[in-house]
Amino acid sequence: MRPTQKDIAKLAQVSQATVSLVLNGISDSSVPQVTQRKVLRAAKTLGYVPNRVAQSLRTQQTKTIACIVPDITNPFYPALERGAQKSAESNGYDVLIYNTDGLPAKERKCLDRLLEGRVDGVIGVFFHVNARDLRPLLERNIAVVRIEANPKKTGPWPLDNLYVDNAEGAKAGTEYLIELGHRRIAMIAGRPHVATTFERVNAYKRTLRSHGLTIDDTLIHDGSEEAESFHRLLALKLPPTAILAGNNRSMMRLMQYVHTTGLRVPRDIAVVGFDDFEWADYFHPRLTVIAQPIEAIAKRAVSLLAACIEAPDTKRQTIHIKPKLVIRESCGSAR
Repeated sequence: MRPTQKDIAKLAQVSQATVSLVLNGISDSSVPQVTQRKVLRAAKTLGYVPNRVAQSLRTQQTKTIACIVPDITNPFYPALERGAQKSAESNGYDVLIYNTDGLPAKERKCLDRLLEGRVDGVIGVFFHVNARDLRPLLERNIAVVRIEANPKKTGPWPLDNLYVDNAEGAKAGTEYLIELGHRRIAMIAGRPHVATTFERVNAYKRTLRSHGLTIDDTLIHDGSEEAESFHRLLALKLPPTAILAGNNRSMMRLMQYVHTTGLRVPRDIAVVGFDDFEWADYFHPRLTVIAQPIEAIAKRAVSLLAACIEAPDTKRQTIHIKPKLVIRESCGSAR
């Protein structure tokens, strides 16, 4: 039979009210330290497990947050979730993970589920949901932190935003290839109709123009992962000598295709990826990437969320995060 607070009170020889104060973390100077230790020792002896449902009814908090991502197969997002879970646990929260596949219907279905009151807060990467769509959550005091959301489109609603400077990252990768002597630089765009894709592609174009290079639309890949699409790119009459991949999933598919063609990186073609990931340093050659500090992003997101949950009047923040160019072995001078 599951032990109760009444059982703990009997074993510790204290009142049930004292047990409640200690186990709920709200004991004050009226409960001596020696008594608190007796209660905790009795709870451990009996194998007491708190009733989270009962606690949530008392505190109006579930001690649970949701982490919503668009693509669980993209190495960036499992790393983000792992970092969020690690930080959340240290703050006393459980994490529910939702994968939307980047689809509008699934994003909105997630919001409907969360409106049922299952969580205290949400960390979300949304491709289609905007600040206005999140308003019902905010009206129910469910805190929200958006990641990768353009702060210019936040609106008047109280949201925290962690914004990675995609333009700065794409610029850094493109300029590095130009500095190496490349003039035919291709861009794998990433998911169509997604803000981060537009930001990275536009920055790539601006950087080429600023260096006096012509924009060639045939060098802008549509983000498809099919081998045929990579073949069309590399079979151009004037093929690229370097490629900037818009995300790490595209990077892996590209490297797989290049390997099958017999081309060698970086001797035949240079490659830069967007997003670092655990395997990038183990590829042959080791991959040059534009790295986003995933663990730091996750930790900061949980910190912002916890602050808003505990103090709803906390001033919301928009935090810009700069990516970093990590130079390894997958680039070389132009042919």
